Amino acid sequence: MTSHNNNTTRFSNRVDDYVKYRPGYPAAMLRFLQENYNLDSTKIIADIGSGTGISSAYFLEAGYQVMGVEPNPEMREKSVELLQHFPLFKAVDGTAETTTLNSDSVDVIISGQAFHWFDVVKAKEEFKRILRPDSLLILFWNERLQSSDFEKEYDALIVKHAIDYVKVDHRRIDWDSIETFYTPHQVELKEFPNYQVFDFEGLKGRLLSSSYMPQKGDKGYDAMVADLKQLYDKYQQHDSITINYATKIYIGKLT
Repeated sequence: MTSHNNNTTRFSNRVDDYVKYRPGYPAAMLRFLQENYNLDSTKIIADIGSGTGISSAYFLEAGYQVMGVEPNPEMREKSVELLQHFPLFKAVDGTAETTTLNSDSVDVIISGQAFHWFDVVKAKEEFKRILRPDSLLILFWNERLQSSDFEKEYDALIVKHAIDYVKVDHRRIDWDSIETFYTPHQVELKEFPNYQVFDFEGLKGRLLSSSYMPQKGDKGYDAMVADLKQLYDKYQQHDSITINYATKIYIGKLT
């Protein structure tokens, strides 16, 4: 099993690609939360596993106060750099299991693309400690679809060249696992369409932003890039390719 320390540091040398090429989140997701869960901008949010600040920025731009809890120093420092113009953002050196936040200090916990890294037993106790009574926990992922021939072959390329894709693939988080984390029968799943359009360099950057792919200088890197170029040339239209996602969002409470 991958150690917690390795999970914390595995993105350290991928920060720039992560910032440039990871997808954001659709506007419809926030509208849904505001309209159906009374998520007004007075709520104080803790973003657990905030990384470079992609999910934090999504809420900061809508006027929320966000504390980004992130154990990886390179990613946390990048979030400070990118979000310094938001006075309501604070970066915190902490983990899902030990956030260092005060008890009963936040109205909402969010976690984008990160829940699969947590020690769920310890994280649940920590979340219950920092959340105010009757508060929300919101988990979300951009899950790549395989709705086209390109997307199916792209996923096969990842499986072929990845170092530990099966071990860390977030799609191993299933409904039963998620529901168990929440208060029983108090979680809702909602999906929203999302997508990215890339030229070849963008597609390569998106691939390299994943922690399980070889990097330049690693064994297998050149073969991976060659396969990616062949795949891009096969399916590109007007020098671009589209990756489609389902943004899956789980909303519920902990008691």
